[in-house]
Amino acid sequence: MTARATTGARTVGVGIIGLGTVGGGTARTILRHRDEYLRAYGIDLHIARVCDMRPEREAELGLAPGTLTSDWTELVADPAVDIVVELIGGEHPATEIFEAAFAAGKHVVTANKALLGRHVERLARLAAEHGVQLKCEAAAAGGIPIVNALEHALTGNEILTVAGILNGTTNYMLSRMETEGLDYDEVLADAQRLGYAEADPSADVDGFDAASKVAILSSIAFHTRVTTDDVYMQGIRNVSAADIAQARELGYRVKLLGVARNTEKGVDVRVHPTMIPANHMLAGVSGAMNAVFVVGDAVGETMFYGAGAGSFPTASAVVGDVLELADAIARGEGPMPETEPYDRVLRLRSIEELETRYYIRLMVADRVGALAPVVTAFADAGISISTIHQLKDGDGTRCSVVFLTHRALERDVHAAIKIFEAMDEVEGVASVIRIEDVAAWTDGVEEN
Repeated sequence: MTARATTGARTVGVGIIGLGTVGGGTARTILRHRDEYLRAYGIDLHIARVCDMRPEREAELGLAPGTLTSDWTELVADPAVDIVVELIGGEHPATEIFEAAFAAGKHVVTANKALLGRHVERLARLAAEHGVQLKCEAAAAGGIPIVNALEHALTGNEILTVAGILNGTTNYMLSRMETEGLDYDEVLADAQRLGYAEADPSADVDGFDAASKVAILSSIAFHTRVTTDDVYMQGIRNVSAADIAQARELGYRVKLLGVARNTEKGVDVRVHPTMIPANHMLAGVSGAMNAVFVVGDAVGETMFYGAGAGSFPTASAVVGDVLELADAIARGEGPMPETEPYDRVLRLRSIEELETRYYIRLMVADRVGALAPVVTAFADAGISISTIHQLKDGDGTRCSVVFLTHRALERDVHAAIKIFEAMDEVEGVASVIRIEDVAAWTDGVEEN
């Protein structure tokens, strides 16, 4: 988008549905920068209508009297609205809003990752049929402009890997567990008190939020259809301070990663707690920040870092999408219609096919000879052990023993776990954490 003269630029009407954290930030951003958008880009961006159940939001946000309605159908039908911004989240009535807006010939901008993670194929196809666009930068990584990078700046590459810290709540929790030695329950309670975690934290701590985002990103990166239901998902509930401390001693840090790799055997998409080398760029991302690591065959390794949530960071992504659409509308041209969504082209790999190293912590009876059958069970499952380490947490009857494996198949690890759960010598499988092979992320990069 380049600067141009403002003469003759027509006003582009925006309708915002949902004036919560992100919607309020979006409205404030547009109002604050409207003159600048006109001067720099020749785009007269006007908030034509907003929809919210709280009438007081109109005055709170400094909107013109009469702008607010409580009926989203009025907003979508308003001829002054060119672009509908859906920021209420959830599946309904968001789906109906999309359908009505497309039928009315209006573009939609959304931050609704849960809906798109499962239904983007149908909604994108519907947008294409009506000659309009569906834009979702804010749904993938909050304020980080990763969708734009994948769709534009990096299109000269074959994307090999997209991996990242895609949920700020869990990264905040894991960071505090590491720095303060706290356990999961303590950190969660504090995160809820401070507003980082919801009263029901399931979407964050069980990995659903990150899985929705990695589904969107892998679909765009690999030109294939990936839904949230295709993504293997495991959250952080079973990660303990002891595991994080052990990881640090071993030269790793524990992060909840979304990983998508385009391999010769298919697309590998997963979200789970991961040990990554402490010197890797993603390992240094702390607090509530997000980061997306992208590897292209030509560009090699790149990383995009920023706030993955919040009022104004997410509003930044929403308004960026709005301006991209408005650029053509202001000139009297319609933006190019949505491209046909991808049919499934690439095979999706099962998590059972994953081959990597593993950190396994077992609660073992503290008596002579108890480890021998455990080691035998690993061998029977086809798993080679590289290191065994007993922690100093025993009570005289049991203790934690950490096993690091050589490369092993996920299915073999599952088989070993079943054996351990049935053994008298093993009182519990405390944790199983994958050690990510970050070197494999760059397989296929061209040599310079």
